[in-house]
Amino acid sequence: MAVFTPVTAADLETFLTRYDIGEATSFKGIAEGVQNSNFLLETTRGRYILTLYEDRVETAALPWFLALTTHLADKRLPVPRPIVDRQGFALQRLNDRPACLIEFVPGVSITDPSVAQSHEVGAALGRLHRAVDDFTAERANDLGQPHWPAMAGKCDGRTGSIDPALPDLIDAALAATTAWPSDLPRATVHTDLFPDNVLMLGGRITGLIDFYFACTDLIAYDYMTTHSAWCFSPDGATYHPARAAALAAGHAETRGLSAAEVAALPLLGQGAALRFVLTRAYDWLNTPADALVTRKDPMAFGRRLAWYAAATPDMVLGR
Repeated sequence: MAVFTPVTAADLETFLTRYDIGEATSFKGIAEGVQNSNFLLETTRGRYILTLYEDRVETAALPWFLALTTHLADKRLPVPRPIVDRQGFALQRLNDRPACLIEFVPGVSITDPSVAQSHEVGAALGRLHRAVDDFTAERANDLGQPHWPAMAGKCDGRTGSIDPALPDLIDAALAATTAWPSDLPRATVHTDLFPDNVLMLGGRITGLIDFYFACTDLIAYDYMTTHSAWCFSPDGATYHPARAAALAAGHAETRGLSAAEVAALPLLGQGAALRFVLTRAYDWLNTPADALVTRKDPMAFGRRLAWYAAATPDMVLGR
């Protein structure tokens, strides 16, 4: 269970005195998640998620994340709204951890996206990209292109122990992404819109969640991060062009990509795949085999990386 910091009934009762949300009727830990302690809270007035932020989250950035999700909720996107207390504050402290109450949104996370679901997430991503036009606060992407050589260096030359092909894939991608575009539109972007961060009911998106990797970066890079997550089999061995075409069609309905952005898609796809190769490789090499956290195979994105290196813009768009 992803509850690293326990919360007792007495802790909760004291905490809720800050809010005007009724009295607790049910409270339980949530198993999903690997970074924070999460609880489902039901009160006499509604349902909420209580999150205690653990050490892996950048505490100084929490006001920015909460401002962003509040902005998106105000724009009527399906983003859970942070709940403010009687003094108007969303960010709190509980049991020596930063904490926040967040609106509960119903829905089921996706495991094997369909073509129709890919279309819906493309449209939702475009709406998100439009909704941040007037969100001017910036946050640097500390997992972005300038950081990839250093991230690769932290793997200490051991990636070949994961797969013999991996070192060459990483070296080729690092070389290719030195030509990273600097003149494409930038905005606040999600950069982690994997299927398990999208909730759906009856074919309709009810929740876009987990904005803790959001930052200021290229809009088309965010598109390719989503593409890499939705348009391949989980092991990265099979590309699904029909999903890619649906993703592109949905995004075109709500925001769309310019000709310059389309031309850059294969390179941006290499960057998106490389970012996950590097973070997964580091975790793979540095997480003890008996740890409770399940390690994710870096080659699932290594195979995507190889595909993007050989792709054309039309292939990325599913044409």
